[in-house]
Amino acid sequence: MAKNCRIFDKVSKENIEQCLEAREKLGTTGFGKGIAIPHCRMKDVSDFAVGIVTVPEGVDFDALDGEKVRFIVFIIGPDRETNEYIRILSIISRTLRISGVIEEILAQNNPESIHESFLRYSRDQVETGERKEKQIFHVFIQDEDIFKDILQILSAFETSSIAIIEGKNTREYLQSMPLFAGFWTDSFLGFNRIISAVIDKSLTNETLRAIESLTGSLDQRNDIMVIVQDIFYSAGSLEA
Repeated sequence: MAKNCRIFDKVSKENIEQCLEAREKLGTTGFGKGIAIPHCRMKDVSDFAVGIVTVPEGVDFDALDGEKVRFIVFIIGPDRETNEYIRILSIISRTLRISGVIEEILAQNNPESIHESFLRYSRDQVETGERKEKQIFHVFIQDEDIFKDILQILSAFETSSIAIIEGKNTREYLQSMPLFAGFWTDSFLGFNRIISAVIDKSLTNETLRAIESLTGSLDQRNDIMVIVQDIFYSAGSLEA
């Protein structure tokens, strides 16, 4: 299927297959709930190719949850476009997590309908146009599972630059002070990360909604905190 794309004129079917298999050996891309996103980067490819394969009866894919995969989206792109590669991967992952998407697409009976359904949902995840005003998100996270999902959200924006800082909980310092001795009797090394992301200001509300769709009301959480600040000046960008 991928070989039929014009950008693979100089790439053999065997090379594409070997590249996808090599990536799969690093860890399964079947991330559960009947979904797999096999992907790889190739030196001789100048653009990105994305394809959809539906298998209503399911196929073994060594998925994380052990279930058969019914919906496959493959991505093949140039090895030098890391940021764009991550952005596309994040957008597709977010799209496939939307409630009802997989069921709707699997219900379609021709390639054109599948294509239209997928694009309708994925377009909602993509923002276009030039925006000059920026804001910086500081997301303090003590939940490792939520950390991965929030990182995907922030990585999906084309104009975002992201840095991750490894932190420590206050408890790790307080329990070593004589004044606070006895408050904690166990050894505690909790998860603590800070994501700092510079994104377009016009995406602030959308980003907050996406985060709270995962976490519930942030005001009710004691393991996540989000701070948004205006930026007076910024220049440059960060590679993923």
